[in-house]
Amino acid sequence: MTLKSLDAKLARIHADPHTAKGFILADAKDADMAMGLPATGLAWDGQRDRARTLAEYRDQMREVTRQALVDIMLMSASSHDLLGMEERLFDDSTVTAAVRANDATDIHMARGSCYSQAPSKPFRSGTIDELQCGRGSCGDEDRLRGCNLGLYSVTFNNHPDADLRTLEAYREFRIEAGQKGLRHFLEVFDPNVPGAVAPERVGDFVNDQIARMLAGVPRAGRPLFLKIAYHGPRCMEELAAYDPHLVPGILGGSAGTTHDAFHLLAEARKHGARAALFGRKINRAENQLAFVRCLRSVADGELEPKDAVAAYHGELQKLGIRPRLSIEQDLELTQKI
Repeated sequence: MTLKSLDAKLARIHADPHTAKGFILADAKDADMAMGLPATGLAWDGQRDRARTLAEYRDQMREVTRQALVDIMLMSASSHDLLGMEERLFDDSTVTAAVRANDATDIHMARGSCYSQAPSKPFRSGTIDELQCGRGSCGDEDRLRGCNLGLYSVTFNNHPDADLRTLEAYREFRIEAGQKGLRHFLEVFDPNVPGAVAPERVGDFVNDQIARMLAGVPRAGRPLFLKIAYHGPRCMEELAAYDPHLVPGILGGSAGTTHDAFHLLAEARKHGARAALFGRKINRAENQLAFVRCLRSVADGELEPKDAVAAYHGELQKLGIRPRLSIEQDLELTQKI
């Protein structure tokens, strides 16, 4: 079995938590667990956008995996069933396959729905056996050949009953995952109910919830790393300093400009983040392989964000792809971090 870059980087981080090397990068293509048909995004033909099919969405997963610049390819269980179990895409790859292990109601974003406005309720579409080997019951050999990494997400809304249900569901998942050999990383979303926490305290609230909930979890049951929204330098530095072995990582959020993506990554990295999981920012790119190549350069400290934007536009020009935005427009920062 090929050594996975994720495992090598985690070992390096735990050996020296303050190292600037070994940044973990993931392509998050699990949006079909949340958004339904629009999850696949829009494909750009140089003139206009068109809806991408599920088959095209999965083709992008194959291409980015074969490029081998990301450390993790995060998918829905149905995508992994095809790419991982049937096609064996990850067998000889340095990229680790991961599946979304739960889909609480705050990410139920069907068009016309309003579920995300109510306090999050825990839910899992698939069982751990189904995530690991694509069937309702797995043998030991099936588990070894299947997926051994899942993303579990929690959302706290400062609501005792709702938050307690979230904690109970995570405890049940952790126990079963430990028994069946499924490793996990933990996504902690910001409150999804407006006004649950004062806006200026959201970062503090999320950090404290992480520290509190994991204080009762022994090392064997802890997540490999975290995925959270970036709440600015102070909150990231506070979390990274509290326990560097938590391995904080950021989520990408909405697409924005290319400079938005590279700037977010560089800022989070500078202040203690050790991982980034970008979904829409990669999926929205005119050419995903070129975008990931530049993203990797920023993650490894080889390019500054503005230089990476220029490099990306240079690659598009070489490929004969007309960008959605001029380089001047794409160098704008449109998202506050």
